[in-house]
Amino acid sequence: MLETLMLSRIQFAANISFHILFPTITIALSWFLFFFKLRFDQTGNPVWMRAYRFWVKIFAITFAIGVVTGITMSFQFGTNWPKFMETVGNIAGPLLGYEVLTAFFLEAGFLGIMLFGMNRVSARVHTLSTLIVAIGTTLSAFWILALNSWMQTPQGHEMRDGVAFPVDWLAIIFNPSFPYRLSHMVVASGLTAAFLVAGISAYRLLKGDDKKAPKLTLKIALTVAMILTPLQIFIGDMHGLNTLEHQPQKIAAMEGVWHTEKGAPLLLFAVPDEQEKTNHFELAIPNMASFILTHDLQGEIKGLNEFEGDHPPVAPVFYAFRIMVGVGMLMLFISWTGRIQLWRNKPLPRWLLVGLVAMSFSGWIATLAGWYVTEIGRQPWLVTGILTVKDAATDIAPGNVALSLSLYLILYVVIMTAYLHTLFTMANRAVEIEEITEDEKVKAVINSVTTKENNYV
Repeated sequence: MLETLMLSRIQFAANISFHILFPTITIALSWFLFFFKLRFDQTGNPVWMRAYRFWVKIFAITFAIGVVTGITMSFQFGTNWPKFMETVGNIAGPLLGYEVLTAFFLEAGFLGIMLFGMNRVSARVHTLSTLIVAIGTTLSAFWILALNSWMQTPQGHEMRDGVAFPVDWLAIIFNPSFPYRLSHMVVASGLTAAFLVAGISAYRLLKGDDKKAPKLTLKIALTVAMILTPLQIFIGDMHGLNTLEHQPQKIAAMEGVWHTEKGAPLLLFAVPDEQEKTNHFELAIPNMASFILTHDLQGEIKGLNEFEGDHPPVAPVFYAFRIMVGVGMLMLFISWTGRIQLWRNKPLPRWLLVGLVAMSFSGWIATLAGWYVTEIGRQPWLVTGILTVKDAATDIAPGNVALSLSLYLILYVVIMTAYLHTLFTMANRAVEIEEITEDEKVKAVINSVTTKENNYV
């Protein structure tokens, strides 16, 4: 049987990997919903309401799963990593508390109005509640990423008897990597939601659904993806420069640089060999890694040889980084290809619709790969320079961890199967078409007369 430390690592990785899938959707999907509702209020076009009613159900299911999996994950701080809260609880505790006091209270207070108050409160109040829920989900990301970024690049604290105490909360929150990590994650959420919306909309069109709502949501999603993909590439470049400054060993693992060198090549593919400290089967572009990271073809990149015993396992970081970048390039291609077709007023070809369906969950893949780069890339540290993963781990029997891990995995497989089944069942039935009320129809007719806006997309 594996030792307790490795089992605890696997269990936490499984939990956080499953959990992050759902907030990655809800953070941005809530803003999609606010946009749909706002446009309906402005135009009276029932197509916007159909889009809202369909996607708000998916949001509700996704949000609920995200909350539940987040609760189970938090328990592991005490059961699997007790030294974490003992050492940095003075910082981690308040940051997690701020999330509850700000983000969670906003979400809990207005989610019910958003989901069930459509015909019980005024249109303005309902739209405002949707906006507040969107702000709440984004605030959740703010506080969680403030803590995670501090664990990567800690500052604003002092150590007393092996315990971290805060001395400057602004420095703790706005630590060196926080702005880049927050923006990278928020844009990743936008891309995840955009490709999910585009994929489900394309799926409905392929199934013969010629209603206006999926055509509209496909257009909106492709527009968002077309804008966010190049923005994400730019943010990723800035994040890489910040990581080079503060965590050079992570960059060395990402790029497969074993020895410090100038003019380091960009490895498109290789097989890292940690025993021999070299790469096999390299496919590289000369000098390009140095150019990307230092903006100088002969820029120096520190190698892993300078971090003996203090660098992450190379292979998972190296491969995860390339998966993330590869998926990003696919996103760039398919979003721009699709949006250009729509600009030309041409229907999307079948191969592109099929491609969008296949890319429905590409945001999940890219997000997970990116988080593996981030989290595995800081090994052996749990909190850089303060606490190692090994020192934070529990000493309970490995059999207990193995049992809980098995139960978690079974539960997550069941939940994911049910979630995907529900998602595509809703797409097949397209139930939102039957839910336009008579008041909404009257509003749409009046608005079309007064504003001359076309109610058909």
